[in-house]
Amino acid sequence: MKSKLNGKFISLCALFTALSVMGAAIKVPAVVASVALDAFPALLAAALLGGGAGALVGALGHLISALLGGFPLGPMHFLIAGEMAVLVWLFGVVYKKKHKLLAGGLFVLGNSFAAPFPFIFLVSKAFYIAMVPSLLIGSILNTVVALAAIPRLAAFVSHGFTKEAVKR
Repeated sequence: MKSKLNGKFISLCALFTALSVMGAAIKVPAVVASVALDAFPALLAAALLGGGAGALVGALGHLISALLGGFPLGPMHFLIAGEMAVLVWLFGVVYKKKHKLLAGGLFVLGNSFAAPFPFIFLVSKAFYIAMVPSLLIGSILNTVVALAAIPRLAAFVSHGFTKEAVKR
């Protein structure tokens, strides 16, 4: 059995993580400064490389986004990174089964309403209510960008940067 951890796979994971860092700098106005366009590279990685790779990029992307925002929720960002990893993994699994819109919808709903739910108990109900609109906007933006880019990048990821892939 051939290992997935080859140079191309690792390089693509690093590339998507770097894109996540760049996306983390594009903030969505929110109560907490870690809502950003850092998730779409993780969604790309999940669809193109698999759920595990996407989960890793999603967790790292959130932690870097939180770091750039000053870690306003402190260690609770590790919980959020875990939630992001699970949501991105789920997106990748559902997307690979050819249910693209369902995958996007699950990510948006999960990231907007389910992921912040523990913060009702950890912070307050008011915090949850204040975060949902920004998370919804950020989730929709991240998902739309990812769903638009995935088919365009699929040829490059699967075949490399060959003349045939560039023509597609």
